[in-house]
Amino acid sequence: MKNYQSQSHVTWECKYNRVWCPKYRQKKLYGKLRGCFGGIAHALCHKKGVELIEGDAKPDHVHQI
Repeated sequence: MKNYQSQSHVTWECKYNRVWCPKYRQKKLYGKLRGCFGGIAHALCHKKGVELIEGDAKPDHVHQI
């Protein structure tokens, strides 16, 4: 279900793009940490009451929408 907000002249859907990077963008997000990161991200989003639509892991950062 889309959660649109509106005013008299505009309608919008609010989305945020979050990027998580380790210090100095070290390439540490593959291996064991990559497998755990999805579960941690889903748990944090559930705790905050937001929906995690998409995630993309690179060797040195993670994008979440």
